[in-house]
This record gives sequence, C-alpha cells and structure tokens, in this order.
Amino acid sequence: MMSLTHKMAKFALAGTILLSNHVQAMEVSGIELPQQITLAQTELQLNGAGVRSKFFIDLYVGSLYLTSPSSDVTSIINAEDSAVRLNITSGMITADKMRDAINEGFDDATMGKTAAIQQEIDSFMALFNEEIKEGDQFTLATSKALGVTAYKNGVIQATIEGETFRQALLNIWLGDEPAQSSLKDDMLGQ
Repeated sequence: MMSLTHKMAKFALAGTILLSNHVQAMEVSGIELPQQITLAQTELQLNGAGVRSKFFIDLYVGSLYLTSPSSDVTSIINAEDSAVRLNITSGMITADKMRDAINEGFDDATMGKTAAIQQEIDSFMALFNEEIKEGDQFTLATSKALGVTAYKNGVIQATIEGETFRQALLNIWLGDEPAQSSLKDDMLGQ
C-alpha cells in the first residue's frame, strides 16, 4: 500500500507535467496574446510582441505570428505565411490617425516608392474608414499565395493581392525604417 506522502508526490508530479504542457498566453500592456492562432487553416505561433508608443502614450500592442520562430527579417518577409496583430490600447487612435500612420509606414517601407503598389495601398486604407476604438483588434494575415487578408475583431474585411504589397506591409514593422525600433525588436523576440 502506498503511503499518503508517496501518493501526494505522484499527484504533484502529474500536476507539474500537465502544467508544463499547457501553453500560456503572453501578456503585454494588459493585452493577453495567445501563443498560437489559426488563420485560413494555418497554425501560427507567437514570435514576439511589444508596444507601439508615441509621446509616452501606448497606442497599440503589435504582435508577430509565424509558422516557426525566427528573428531573421529576410526569412520572415519571405515566409509563406505570417500575421501581424494590432491590439488598440488607446482611445487616441482614430481612423484618420491610423490612415496617416499607415501611409507613412508604407512610405518608409518602400523608401518613398509607393507608386507601384498605390492601388493596393488605397484598397488597404479603405479598411480604416470606420472609427477605431480602444479594444479593437486588427489581424493582418500574410500569405505568398493570397496576399494580405485583413481581419477586424475577428471578422474578415478584405484580401488584397500582390507580393510587393505584402512585403511592404511587413516592412512597416520589420523593415530598415520600422514604425518603432523597439517594437521591431520585440516582435522579432529579441
């Protein structure tokens, strides 16, 4: 017959094993980020996340999801599938401010050469016509096969085709002139 201490030790060990197999969500600036998401039947893992701030105000939590972890920007940009998720944490972000920031991001990502993808940028900008409020979530799923599928609060808004556009979008956060260097580092898991 097992002693009570031996039974408790076995129970504690089983509990430890169960807890170690449970995937914990990551929390950044009060936003709970799942360790994995599934978009268009593709499972993506959280690579890293951080806060986009301006003038000491946290605007959103940006997170990067990949099929497998990486800190190599070139391989991420060239990956078959990935996603950038933006969780709005400030009421200071309006649709107008978001459009301005995205236009600036595309300008920086392409070194001012947006003419080749202007039609795709215009289609993408139309996604931000409705008012944006604190708590909104935008997920930008990128796929070499499909382009960029944009979700707002879990609902598909549109898919915008074009590999050059897809790469430019990712470069807003991961390029040589990212929206914020510290956010880029955090998204790369550095």
